[in-house]
Amino acid sequence: MAQLFPFRAYRYNPSKTDPARVLTQPYDKITPEMQQRYAATSPYNLITVEKRLTRPNDSPADNVYTRAAAALDEWIRAKILVQDPAPGFYAYFQEYEVPGTSTRNVRKGLIALGRIEDYSAGVVFRHEQTLAGPKADRLELLRHTRAHTGQLFMLYEDPARGVDALLDRAASLPPTMDVRDEFGVVHYIWRITQPEEIRALQTAMAETKLVIADGHHRYETALAYRNEQRAEHGTSNIDAPYEKVMMTLVNSHSEGLTILPTHRVVAGLAKFDYADLRPRLAEIFDVRPVTLAGEIPQMAAAGRDELAAAGRKGRVIGAYAGGDKLDLLTLRAGADLAAALPNASPKQRELDVVLLHNFVLEKGLGITAESVRQEQNTRYEREAAAAMRAVSEGRAQVCFLLNPVRVQQVMEMALAGEVLPQKSTDFYPKMLSGVTIYRVGE
Repeated sequence: MAQLFPFRAYRYNPSKTDPARVLTQPYDKITPEMQQRYAATSPYNLITVEKRLTRPNDSPADNVYTRAAAALDEWIRAKILVQDPAPGFYAYFQEYEVPGTSTRNVRKGLIALGRIEDYSAGVVFRHEQTLAGPKADRLELLRHTRAHTGQLFMLYEDPARGVDALLDRAASLPPTMDVRDEFGVVHYIWRITQPEEIRALQTAMAETKLVIADGHHRYETALAYRNEQRAEHGTSNIDAPYEKVMMTLVNSHSEGLTILPTHRVVAGLAKFDYADLRPRLAEIFDVRPVTLAGEIPQMAAAGRDELAAAGRKGRVIGAYAGGDKLDLLTLRAGADLAAALPNASPKQRELDVVLLHNFVLEKGLGITAESVRQEQNTRYEREAAAAMRAVSEGRAQVCFLLNPVRVQQVMEMALAGEVLPQKSTDFYPKMLSGVTIYRVGE
């Protein structure tokens, strides 16, 4: 099963630079505005490596990848980045406020190197499909830098929370790093170097299977790089550095896990009329309108509460086409989902997001799965207010609000070898890039 290894991470040297000024959000969450802001914050900001700005005169000899590699080498020479003296694991805790609430959680993770496994080995499982573009970009960066700077977010099952208890023991001491990010999330790191503690964690994880929560493209990039290196070296040395990748492992039974919903916004449909859609929805849904008072933020908050309350009793989707009404689409008891969703597996039919995509969008509005992949008529919003505002301001025709997917649903789907639709899960908060760096072979 899962094989974990201690490593000597490179980390930012606090005597040379403030970690709060140099760590970034994951590359795929960095907007152009964030890219500019990070670049202006510090010459040592990880954006230089993680997602560097392009130049008009970029060439094969001088481009984002070559400059990233040169910067990383220079930072190591200048001791901006220093390698820990002894191999170890790292406890990585994140204290955060759940968006839209006053609830504060702590998510507990274990940073380690994990053996890269083919999916067919039945050790690492995915829950999303990947796209070729992001993998090509990450692979080119890895070829040049030989560095994993971002954390793969992996889930494992430990109902007894034995690993969490071992991490809590490490966290009883002052942290090695303590950083608050731009979203108010506090990130803590503790080194774990005692041989008996390392062995205890390896033993506790030895029988687990791993599900990728975030980082599907980066995992498959590491897999492709491993295969390239195997071909180049003409051998399959399972102890080679390229056989491992840096990851943060989080217990799926941890109280600190949060998945946020991602809502769908629909625009650009010819001859759209929501009144025509409602009778089609009635094939499997009971449609109940609720009146929302106030401005859009207040309406969205009330709509979220209505959706959550209805979700505790059954399967429900929210539909907003403007005005002060939100339709709650509640799956009717006894609805024949096999007939309504013939192309979905029994497990997929248990997900609200599959009901939305396969029935409401495809059958009700004619938005195909390929159209969704290309984002031709749909886009995604984390905030319900942003989705509803797009409709109320005429930038969209309708939006659909969802309750979050449950962690156990993600685990069951992945371990069964199935995938969820795009943007089904939004694990919050994101793990900062640069808290630890694994340089392949060092």
